[in-house]
Amino acid sequence: MFELIQGNADPDKIVKLANHIRACQQLDGGWPIYPGGPSEINATVKAYIALKLAGDGADSAHLILARACVHKMGGLERTNSYSRFYLALMGALDWDLVPAIPPELMLLPKWFFVNLYEMSSWTRAIVVPLTILWALKPCWKISPDAHVDELFRDVNERAEIFEWDASIFSWRNFFLIVDRVMKVHEALPVKPFRKIALRRAKNWVEEHLERSDGLATIFPAMLNSVLAMNAMGRGWDDPVMAREVAFIKSYEIENANTVRIQPCISPVWDTAIAMVSLEEAGLPANHPALARGAEWLMKNQITTGGDWQIENRDAAPGGWAFEFRNEFFPDVDDTAFVLMALARAEVPDSAAQQRALQRGLAWLLSMQNRDGGWGAFDRDNNLSLLNHIPFADHNAMLDPSTADVTARAIECLGQMGWAPTEPSIQRGWDFIHKDQCADGSWYGRWGVNYVYGSSGVLRALGALRMSQQPEALRAGEWLRQVQNLDGGFGETPASYENPSLKGKGESTASQTAWGLIGLLAAFGPDDPSVKRAVNYLTQHQLTDGSWEEHLFTGTGFPQVFYLQYHLYRNSFPVYALARYRNMVQGIEPCKSKKVAPRDIAHLYRSRGN
Repeated sequence: MFELIQGNADPDKIVKLANHIRACQQLDGGWPIYPGGPSEINATVKAYIALKLAGDGADSAHLILARACVHKMGGLERTNSYSRFYLALMGALDWDLVPAIPPELMLLPKWFFVNLYEMSSWTRAIVVPLTILWALKPCWKISPDAHVDELFRDVNERAEIFEWDASIFSWRNFFLIVDRVMKVHEALPVKPFRKIALRRAKNWVEEHLERSDGLATIFPAMLNSVLAMNAMGRGWDDPVMAREVAFIKSYEIENANTVRIQPCISPVWDTAIAMVSLEEAGLPANHPALARGAEWLMKNQITTGGDWQIENRDAAPGGWAFEFRNEFFPDVDDTAFVLMALARAEVPDSAAQQRALQRGLAWLLSMQNRDGGWGAFDRDNNLSLLNHIPFADHNAMLDPSTADVTARAIECLGQMGWAPTEPSIQRGWDFIHKDQCADGSWYGRWGVNYVYGSSGVLRALGALRMSQQPEALRAGEWLRQVQNLDGGFGETPASYENPSLKGKGESTASQTAWGLIGLLAAFGPDDPSVKRAVNYLTQHQLTDGSWEEHLFTGTGFPQVFYLQYHLYRNSFPVYALARYRNMVQGIEPCKSKKVAPRDIAHLYRSRGN
């Protein structure tokens, strides 16, 4: 989009981008948000306008089919707020169909019940640049074809996001009233706090661009920040703008005929998972690959402050982020996996390694929520009323405790030698116990879905030698019940919307590995369901040692966007098969370095509340 705004878009790249979009169109004319999924309204509208901008005529057969699909799904008026925001920026939609995101949001104090830091970290990064754009309302009419009136079913109908609740008194209706008030305020000639609010939003964006490879290193926030800075007067030749645009372009994957954009990158996460898998497979702790990986992880430990300190002021930094450089946003899941990988490797500077382990573990413990669980990026980020704000329709407004992240933290503590009786583990287990579904499974927030969540909890209980808990056996029995006839496991992302589909789907390498890991923890290596899963993985392994996997098994925002981690199909099967071999043969893999509670007591203050 920014290249079209500049007027210097590469024609060859436009052709390749359009080729990729056309190749993903489904028979009904729409586009899905994951392979094999149903057509989705927002993806289809975005694909439609993108192809029009690429030069495809509205009367072409594939766009006629796409238009019919949009109408069948409810029309443009049923798109979410962010889709309509981008359409408004290119002059294709009136701003009154975009929810109010005023920069005055930046002025709400942290003690106020609604404020910026009650939103999830990724929402903050997406929304703050949007407050600038909403206030300035730039219109980049990048093409005469940048219009989508034909996608409305009824141009006079309000968007679904602005429909009132049936009950008179509700948080949804309250925030809809606030939206109306903000739009009336926008029409006033004088806005007394606008200048200071814009300045604060601009400062927030520019501060968060430093010490990161793009704002929050996720594509929507990165794009929004570039557009916001341009709207505030930064030219495209400005060094900061050029740097940020370069970060976005680095997410492109170009083949002979297509170009596609990654939503994010995961080098720290992938490295940690690969190392743990190789360690379980018996690679010596001092192997050069593990030593180099460990030293690289140590260099990427975050020792500077970030947004997490708003609700966690007493803890020292020490976590890890998902990406190469994203110092404002370390997260619990990455930190736990890095600690497990790092603790089983040997590096020349063992003292520095031990300090890194201590700092990381202390930070991890400091992020435990009041309910005993762990979220991803922030502490106690669970103000559910914010889900009723009109622009909260990306289904990820909050970052509450989840079973999968909590399990990862508990597994890490178990690997470090902590006993199940430790208060932090007990509180985490209490959360997991309460979060278990009636059928024995656990929801997976960051991987698809109940197979991922259930496997993660069972893996954690295995690390604590608690696999014979009744809850674990129930989860293992659930895994048995959903195992496919071919011995594998699979689950469609549609299970996030329709729980009747939990544990159902085409077998994949990564999900089969997750199922196998869970079954091993619950029932041991001699169980028939375990052997069937092992057979599936061994029979589907390719001659080069890898596995194929074309489906998405990673989760970004449930029901909004999903991810394909290209290394999942190899790393998790290696770990699962190695775990099976080790249990059969009684092999002890690399031993973890231990960090006792007393070793880090000075680095964090326990939250026993």
